[in-house]
Amino acid sequence: MSSPVRGFGRRPSDAPPTAPVVQPPPTPAPTSEPVMMIPRTEMSQPNALEELRAICLSRLDPTIAAATTPDRLQVEVERLLAEIADGRHIQLNGREQRQLAGELVDDMLGLGPLEPLLDDDTITDIMVNGPDRVFVEQRGKILLSSVRFRDASHCANIAQRIAAAVGRRVDESSPMVDARLADGSRVNIVFPPIALNGACISIRKFARRRITLDMLISTGSISKPVASVLEIGSRARLNVIISGGTGAGKTTLMNAMSQMIDSGERIITVEDAAELQLQQPHVVRLETRVSNLEGRGEVTQRDLVKNALRMRPDRLIIGEVRGGEAFDMLQAMNTGHDGSMSTIHANTSRDAITRIENMVEMGQPGLPLRAIRTQIVSAVDLIVQIQRMRDGGRRVTQITEVIGLEGDIVTLNDVAMYEYEGENPDGSLRGRYRLSRVRPHFAKRLSYFGLERAWLDALEEAST
Repeated sequence: MSSPVRGFGRRPSDAPPTAPVVQPPPTPAPTSEPVMMIPRTEMSQPNALEELRAICLSRLDPTIAAATTPDRLQVEVERLLAEIADGRHIQLNGREQRQLAGELVDDMLGLGPLEPLLDDDTITDIMVNGPDRVFVEQRGKILLSSVRFRDASHCANIAQRIAAAVGRRVDESSPMVDARLADGSRVNIVFPPIALNGACISIRKFARRRITLDMLISTGSISKPVASVLEIGSRARLNVIISGGTGAGKTTLMNAMSQMIDSGERIITVEDAAELQLQQPHVVRLETRVSNLEGRGEVTQRDLVKNALRMRPDRLIIGEVRGGEAFDMLQAMNTGHDGSMSTIHANTSRDAITRIENMVEMGQPGLPLRAIRTQIVSAVDLIVQIQRMRDGGRRVTQITEVIGLEGDIVTLNDVAMYEYEGENPDGSLRGRYRLSRVRPHFAKRLSYFGLERAWLDALEEAST
């Protein structure tokens, strides 16, 4: 049985504890000249750091180092640094030795200076704007971090290693690429000459914990009655579109809602970069593929959606609709695949309808607008709008029911609407949800699943 392919970016802990092969330093030729005592160099000098780093890397076998556990490699690198520093008369205390060894281990097995940021669970996004400016999003706020790359070449090497690990390349001839780390974190890379300040890396970190609606309640993203409405919508197999801006938390909310899907259903997911964390046992995950160097082999999201319909799915979940696949998504929702979900970029529920119309026209030019709108109102039951607000928090701001057509106008009803009330002393925003008591058009479906009473109870709870 072949061994699994090693992923790049997060270091597994079950690798064999094989020590790296350290090549002995060359033996100096004998000389009759008197030996000159070299004064010990202070570690604060950059040249001494680079000298230590270069000599240590030249003495390590990269193949063996890659198969060594991080803890074991750290010990070996510290020992080697101490040996080299002593031989070169470079002053190196224990703290500096551990720090430099850690940087070398991260360079060999991870993402170099980005590793501490990846290990920090309070950081959700990492944005590298060249070698000297690394920003992070921490607790909803974008901050400039103290992390730096050694130079532009160091930053470019890390970017190229990320792309190579998923079988893609990034260079001057192909300066943009989407990739992901071994833990699922999504990565976008832009390379010079397109990026004027050096290689730019954007990392959307993959949540290590499974996201649930209860967690979203605890963080203030939704209230308990609103969470009940979303839970009922998922259990009643309503077709849901989650709408919002970039970084608003659309995929996080979809992950939370997917927890309500019955374990007996066959689910097929289609994504550009795999991010969904479905826990059900019967899940088929599909991911797009870019073309190779000859321009062949591309598999688009639309290709995957069409193929997924032939795989007998109970539910189809599309990570994000951004093109002609919107037409195939509506076809799936209208042909027995109830409970399907997708995300879309839009600012309001009404804008989401317009965006879907535009994307359907991209896939099916010449289709009459009324026919498109008829498909939309027949396929989509709920639109959930989520927004990243100015206090850094993500909140569901609108849950909208798609009722039908009046003439050529799509009729909508806001089931829930977040109303801003003010600002707390700590800077966080304060507000409440206003829920509609109007009987939904999918009431028969709620009754079919035995959830009509639960729906009314959730609305009643919100009004008290």
